[in-house]
Amino acid sequence: MDLDGKVAVVTGGASGIGLAIARDFAAAGAQVAIADIDEQRAQAMAQEITHTGAMAVGLPVDVSSRKAVAVLFAEVEDRLGPVDVLVNNAGISIDRGVRRITDDEWNKTQAINQTGVFLCSQAATTSMIPRRTGRIINIASRAWLGWYGQLAYATSKGGVVSATRSLAIEVAKYGITVNCLAPGLIDTPLLRREPQEVMDRLLTAQPMGTIGAPTDVAWAAHYFASPASRAVTGQVMYVCGGKSLYAQPARV
Repeated sequence: MDLDGKVAVVTGGASGIGLAIARDFAAAGAQVAIADIDEQRAQAMAQEITHTGAMAVGLPVDVSSRKAVAVLFAEVEDRLGPVDVLVNNAGISIDRGVRRITDDEWNKTQAINQTGVFLCSQAATTSMIPRRTGRIINIASRAWLGWYGQLAYATSKGGVVSATRSLAIEVAKYGITVNCLAPGLIDTPLLRREPQEVMDRLLTAQPMGTIGAPTDVAWAAHYFASPASRAVTGQVMYVCGGKSLYAQPARV
């Protein structure tokens, strides 16, 4: 198992893509901290993983809070050891155009999607740099290229891509890699809320014409976490069925 003995933190790990990544890493031998705003679900999912014989703990975190992030990483180090792999997956999406989105909605989106990546990466690199090893995997979105009605979300995910590249340059000399995944349509509870009419239009803008599974993203994350990617850093991998190849529609 190529992640045997590694300590991994997955934010937003209690559901969807984050949970798929947590399960995959645990199956590969990692000790996984499922960090989520929903503490009860995080603990339940961690217990589910431990029943398979793997090691996982569920911990609460608000990634937009410096204090909460500090508490999380201190708890992980106390219970599992220093962090080897960080997956910045926690995020929200508020779909409103420029004339409708409120200040609070804008600020909340940036705080969770961008500031959360900064705070968690800062906490993780504090222990990674002295050990001269580490993997940081940021979950952005194909939407960072631009999408109708997603000004706040697309802006925040564009920031994640830029942060990935900048941090990769900064920490490369310490043997730390920083990479980014940009999923497209993935079968998650968030996507299932979309009306069928909208889903049909979205699928026509995707060459493969299919919806991906959370495990598709998990497999890509596994590559970035594994020794196989040791020479890869600052890169964006799209898991979107080819959607990034198309021009963005005027509306959906």
